Formats: sequence, structure tokens, C-alpha cells
Amino acid sequence: MDDLGDRIRALPGAERLLPALAGLAPAWLVGGAVRDLMLGAQTIDVDVAIEGDAREVARELAARLGGEAVEHERFGTATMKADALTVDLASTRRESYAHPGALPEVEPAPLDEDLARRDFTVNAMAAALDSERLGELRDPHGGRGDLEAGVIRVLHPKSFIDDPTRLLRAVRYEARFGFRMDPETERLAREAIAAGAPSTVSGPRIRAELLDLLGETRGAHPPAPAVARMADLGLDRALSPLLGDARPGDVAVAAEAAEERGGKRRFAALAAMIAPDPEDLGGWIDELNLRADDRDAVLHAGRKGPQLARALDPTLPDSAIHALLHCELPETLGVAVALGARRAPIDRYLEHLSGTGLEITGDDLRSAGIAEGPAIGRALRETLRRKLDGEVAGHDAELALALELAQERP
Repeated sequence: MDDLGDRIRALPGAERLLPALAGLAPAWLVGGAVRDLMLGAQTIDVDVAIEGDAREVARELAARLGGEAVEHERFGTATMKADALTVDLASTRRESYAHPGALPEVEPAPLDEDLARRDFTVNAMAAALDSERLGELRDPHGGRGDLEAGVIRVLHPKSFIDDPTRLLRAVRYEARFGFRMDPETERLAREAIAAGAPSTVSGPRIRAELLDLLGETRGAHPPAPAVARMADLGLDRALSPLLGDARPGDVAVAAEAAEERGGKRRFAALAAMIAPDPEDLGGWIDELNLRADDRDAVLHAGRKGPQLARALDPTLPDSAIHALLHCELPETLGVAVALGARRAPIDRYLEHLSGTGLEITGDDLRSAGIAEGPAIGRALRETLRRKLDGEVAGHDAELALALELAQERP
């Protein structure tokens, strides 16, 4: 590995952050950022542990850099923003859990105890940010060795019981990095799943981790390996007994196909997971507490995607393709593709048909003497159908046809 200090210096904004930390409480880069730098991967989140008052350090950094600090009193954390630079700071702390699945209670503690509260050894390393020892690694749990061996290992036997969302995170890291839980960690994971640990966590916390897993873009054919691993562990059915019938490859194809068409990977993947039984899984989707628009998109895609997969045929006339796909969400189209729908009619709709409309309106028909009523709507719809199929073109031809149709008896 290259010098860790050099990799820290190369982080976006480090040329401003590192000098600004001078003279303040000891600061350490922690968590996924250290892991990613050691793997030679890009890192987005800059999490800094402060051996002292993180909120005070955040305020001073904001003053020095001309930014602002947003403080979070309960956990002793703060976020400092200065132009494009965003840094999350937290006082080093220990945690305790009132009951399985609860949010932790925290109190100040030294750095090594802070590292000991983390999820996996590969995330329990810290790198000094002080100029005199920049990049000095604190690794009390063997995280570097586990990185080199490709191992996901928990720090203590109750890890998955204390925070069952770590089950989803372990699966996500396995898939992203091509790692594997060590045998003891996998045993603990299976025991926690069998004991119903995921049911102790609120729906929104499950949602956050599950959507992170389904939205992954790194690894091989994401998120198929993670979905397959969930099934192997029984984690999918621990989230809902009705999950587990979707094929991992279908989930991955839905995510990719939706993204190609402007949709959101994670919602298309979630829709593909529920597509085998969307009606009965609607209650579980509700428990995840998605935003209303996202919930509706997932449920609609889970229900409509299979129908489109059966109905779409490359031999359909353009009018029929338009009728099937008009205003459909990219997530729905992703599920349809995953379940076997031909891509050609979908792409034809998106590239050529979706913007097709009439040059005339109902006002034109009313001006020509057609009385207000359902005949106008019927005439416009049929005129559009024939235009899509190439039977009529141009304003005058559209108007003549629509007038003829509007005057016909229904």
C-alpha cells in the first residue's frame, strides 16, 4: 500500500481541512474512509473522530474556513460545511444498548473504545490527521489484516443482536468488495437471523440499509450477489416471510434497466423483489416508511411490471405500445425488462412515441361546432391512435378525421 498520509493529503478539500485542524483536539479519520483509502478506492464520506468536544472543534473549523457548523447534541456530533467541503465530526465515545435493536446510549470514551463500538474490523481503524503524524494507523482489532484477507469480521459476539442492521451491511460489503464473513461471524449472523433479530429494528432503519444494498453500483452485477446472499442466510425472509421468491439476476437487471431509462436503481430493485407477490407485500413496503411518491412507485412497478412483461410484443402496432407504456415510470419498465419484456418496443416508445401528440385540441372541435361531451375525447383518442399507426398526419387531416369521428354515434 502507498503511504496512507499521502492518500489523506490527496482527499478533496484536505489542503484546507488539515491546516485548519492545527492546534485543536486530536483528530482521526475513521470508518469507511480509512478502509477505502487502504484499498486504493475513492471515498466520499469524511468522518472525523475527535478526542474531545467535536461540536467545539466544528465551530472553530467553521470560523477558520468561513463555513458553518450544524450540531447534533444527543450523540455529540456535528457537520461542518465550508463551500464544497463537508466534514462529519463526532466525539470519541462508547455505546450501550437498552435492548436489542435500540438506538445506542453514548458517553465520552478514548479512541480505542470508540473503535471497539464499530460494526466490523475493516471499519474499526483510525488514521491520524495531525500534521506531525499524518496517516499513523490505529488498528486495535486487526482490520488491516482482514482487509488483506478479504474478511468481514464483527468485533464482539452480540454485534448483530445489538444492531441487526449490520446484517444487511455485512452482506453489502461482501458483495461490494468480493469479501466473505469469517466462519464465526457467519455463524453469529445465522443465529441472529434465526432468533428474529431483524424484527427488533424499526422499518425506517431497515429501509436505509436495504436501499443502500439495493442501490450499490460496485461489485459484480450489483445487487445480484447481495440478494443471493440474503437468501442464503435467510435474511430476506427474516425481513418478511413473503420475500425470497425473486431471482437475484432479475433484481439486478431491473436496477440496471431502470437506471438506463432515467430511473432509480434501488427502487426498481425493491420493486423486482416484491414483484412475485406485490399485493401481500404492500404492508411490508408500508412499514419501510418510504416517501409517499417512492412508495407508490415501488408498488406500481411491482404490480405493473409483470403485466407489461406478458403484454409487450415486438409485433404490436405503435398505438398499442403507446397505450401500454404511456406515462409509465422507468422503474416499472425496469421490472418489465427483468421479467422478460423485449427491450425493442420499450426503447421505441421512449425514443419515438412518448412525445407524439395531436396538432389539434378539443377547442378545435368545439370551434367547428361539436357540442361539449364525451364524443370529443373519444374522437381525439382515436385520431391519436391512427396517427401513431401512420394513418393520418398534419393538422388539417387530423381535424377532418376527428370531426368525422365525433359525429359518429358511439
